[in-house]
Amino acid sequence: MLPIIAYWALSMVYHYIDVYDLFPQYRLHTPAEVLKRNHVSRWEVVRDVILQQVIQTIAGLAMSYLDPQECLGKEEYDVAVWAQRIRLLQRALPRMLALVGIDAMGLAKTLSINGHTILGGVLAGGRYPGLTQTTILENGVEAIVPAFAGWELTTASFIYWYFIPAVQFIWGVCVVDTWQYFLHRAMHMNRWLYVTFHSRHHRLYVPYAFGALYNHPVEGFLLDTAGTGVAFLTARMTIRQSMWFFTCSTIKTVDDHCGYAFPWDPLQHFTSNNAAYHDIHHQSWGIKTNFSQPFFTFWDHLLETQWRGDVRLRYERGREAAQRKLDGTAVQEHGVKGETVTTPARVSSDEPADTNARSRLRRKTATFDGLKGAKHGVTSSVL
Repeated sequence: MLPIIAYWALSMVYHYIDVYDLFPQYRLHTPAEVLKRNHVSRWEVVRDVILQQVIQTIAGLAMSYLDPQECLGKEEYDVAVWAQRIRLLQRALPRMLALVGIDAMGLAKTLSINGHTILGGVLAGGRYPGLTQTTILENGVEAIVPAFAGWELTTASFIYWYFIPAVQFIWGVCVVDTWQYFLHRAMHMNRWLYVTFHSRHHRLYVPYAFGALYNHPVEGFLLDTAGTGVAFLTARMTIRQSMWFFTCSTIKTVDDHCGYAFPWDPLQHFTSNNAAYHDIHHQSWGIKTNFSQPFFTFWDHLLETQWRGDVRLRYERGREAAQRKLDGTAVQEHGVKGETVTTPARVSSDEPADTNARSRLRRKTATFDGLKGAKHGVTSSVL
């Protein structure tokens, strides 16, 4: 449930920002573009997102049958297994030192006499005769058995609780990025795949947060559900790890579709794949570039599918076209109601209308070289 809760909670934060127009200077698009450029209603987006989340939940329940049986004390047992592996590695230390002419056993004896018993035990191949513990055998007999050194248990705990989960998380990120890049790219390069499945997602020329998972159900399963499932299985994550991995992936996907270039958002600066980067892919002129999602962009760099060049004028043209459509709709509505429509003032021949419009729109939304802006002309209540 946590990825679904995170998806809608973060989406509603961005939706609140949209509706109340809180940070217009960081918008990637004007409200006029949201109204006139998108080819799908918000109700349809919500419906398809919920359908995909239902499919994800069913897939998650099905995968739960592959989970190992939960046991009490498993964490302590696994830490002890790693401590045992560390002890076995120490067995090879005397032979390795002998290869370079060092008498490990003699050095270990000297260190033990001088009070460095632990270091002496390490050099002796993990032999600690003074470390024992009392345990109860299966037949009920109390016995004294060897014990692990404190440093062995501390190192084993670090490996189990931090190092291994970090490696698994990084592996999962690499698997998801690789899976989504190549499948996403195939969806664009193959006409049948694009028309049949992926074109639905690109009805959102102006992405917004809760449209992040707006996909064809088949594409949503293949691209998102199956991709993260493969990452989870190959990384051999625990249930706890998978919970956070799926949630982080969801949050990153929502943030990449939020439509804002916030300078203080750590998710937009931790990697080069952010809302501004992915928004280029949603434009008609950038649709064959920037395939990477949701974390890093190394595949775009490696295979040279990253957008290169200035995007400022291209964004301004889109804003101008959307504003003209909105103004034309307003004129038509006023005409139908029988109201008088005033003719726009003429623009001096020394100052072309196109230049005036671009200068005006440049001040209304975020730019890509400083994110400066001011209030845009369309009220946020239209959302």
